[in-house]
Amino acid sequence: MFEDLFRYNFRPLCLYALHYVQDADVAEDLVQECFTTLWEKLQEGTEIANRRAYLYMTVRNRCLDRLRRKGIATESLKPYDTYGIIDDDDAEERSQTEARLWTAIDSLPPKCREAFLLNKRDGLKYEEVAREMGISENTVRNQISKALKLLKDGAVKIYMFFFG
Repeated sequence: MFEDLFRYNFRPLCLYALHYVQDADVAEDLVQECFTTLWEKLQEGTEIANRRAYLYMTVRNRCLDRLRRKGIATESLKPYDTYGIIDDDDAEERSQTEARLWTAIDSLPPKCREAFLLNKRDGLKYEEVAREMGISENTVRNQISKALKLLKDGAVKIYMFFFG
């Protein structure tokens, strides 16, 4: 079903595109265009056996086309991440892992998620998080501990991905 294909692949595809274009809004627009193109092809009766693979290929090609239009050489371009160049299979796998991570983080209770992100993503110390949120440092410690437990229990190896 197309709706399931979209629901399970939109975020990983956006993260995959982000490895190329380095802009979240552009990545989302490109992925949306690819889903629209796939939808139109399916409505025309075109048979596409592996729709997921088709989407990854289409997203990659759209990203490369966009980079070429901006004058960036793409002959040997592979997706970039913070550790250097990775190949398409690694980028796809990482984008899926990142999507699972953010889905798990999004499912945390609001205060727990806020404390966790301020500390782990933004690099604030417990004292700074406490001041930002207007709560005690001990509450921050408890919220982050709760977040780590929920992530570890609820999403296999997410904890290792984040601290790995």
